[in-house]
Formats: sequence, structure tokens, C-alpha cells
Amino acid sequence: MEIRKVNNAGKMTVSISGRVDTTTAPALETELKESFNECEALVIDFTDVEYISSAGLRVLLSAQKVMGKKGGMTLINVSDDIMEIFEVTGFTDILTIE
Repeated sequence: MEIRKVNNAGKMTVSISGRVDTTTAPALETELKESFNECEALVIDFTDVEYISSAGLRVLLSAQKVMGKKGGMTLINVSDDIMEIFEVTGFTDILTIE
């Protein structure tokens, strides 16, 4: 998994590529936690995400709880395969996905 971050006037965009699973989710969690203090709004770009496991879903849920109290969190460019995982798990009701 690779993570790239760009902060544009308080709007942090985090681009992820690869797999978000048990092995890589802790790194994503660390990167997102570091971003919380640097931004008012968080955008996570899923263009190059191939797979997300329950460990990755947990990280997103935690981030949503924190960012929900700030400027919000949005997921963009979610593939059909990842969207299906979000739908089956009920995350489409929890997350803002564009």
C-alpha cells in the first residue's frame, strides 16, 4: 500500500493505492491520525485501492468519527468492487461516498 497526502488550505486529500488489509491498515491509521490536526476536511481517494478488509473498514470508521466532529470526511473514486464491500457491510450508510 502506498499513501500520498496533499493539504490544500485545510482540505487534506489522502490518496491510497494497493490493498488495505490487516498488514497495511495500521500504516493508514497512523497517516490519518497525523492528518486530523492538519485539516478541517478529509478526502480519501480510492482510485487505486484494490481491496479493503475489515481492518481497513475499522480505520475508516474511526476516521469518520473524528472528522464528523470537524469538517467531514468524503471518499472519492471508489471502484465497483470496493463499493460492493461498503454496501454489504452497511458502510454506505455511514460514510460519505462520491
